[in-house]
Amino acid sequence: MKAIETKLKGCFIIEPRVFNDERGYFYESFNSSVFNEITGMNTLFVQDNESYSTKGVLRGLHFQEGDYAQAKLVRVIKGSVLDVAVDIRKGSSTYGEYIALELSEDNKRQLFVPRGFAHGFVVLSETTIFSYKCDNFYNKESERGIIYNDETLNVDWQLPNNQLILSEKDLLLPKFKTMGL
Repeated sequence: MKAIETKLKGCFIIEPRVFNDERGYFYESFNSSVFNEITGMNTLFVQDNESYSTKGVLRGLHFQEGDYAQAKLVRVIKGSVLDVAVDIRKGSSTYGEYIALELSEDNKRQLFVPRGFAHGFVVLSETTIFSYKCDNFYNKESERGIIYNDETLNVDWQLPNNQLILSEKDLLLPKFKTMGL
C-alpha cells in the first residue's frame, strides 16, 4: 500500500498493492497499522457506509462540523466516480481549493479526506457501488454542505449540468461564501 499526499495537506491518495492472476485479483483494502504508518495519521474508523448510484448522480458537497466532524476513507467497489474534496479549513494555505480524481473498480485507488474538508462525488459509469469509512459517527444536526455548482469553488464535475441528478436537499445547499467558513 502506498500513500500519495495531494496538494491539499493531509489529503492522501491511497494505492493498494493488487495481486492479479488467472482467478481474478486480491488486495488488502484496509489495514489500520499500515494506513497510519504511510499517512502519519492516527485514525480510528468507527463506521462504514455504502451507496449504490446510477450515472450522473451527484452526492455532495457534504461535511459535518464541530465535535462531529469526520475524516473519510473513500473507494469504489464497482463502477467509477469523479471524487472531489474541498479544503474548508480556515487558515489553511489551500483554503477553498479542491482536488478531483477518478476512483474506480479498475484503479482501486482510495482517497483519504481529513476532517475540515467537504466531500462529494459524481457517478461516471452506468452504476456504482461507493464505500467509505468514517472516523466519527453521523450526526444529523452537524451535517452541512455547499452547493455543487458554487461559482467560487468552480468544480468541474466532468458531466453536463443536464445529466446531473441531485437530491432535493443537495439542490438547496448554500454557497461557499455565504457559509462563513
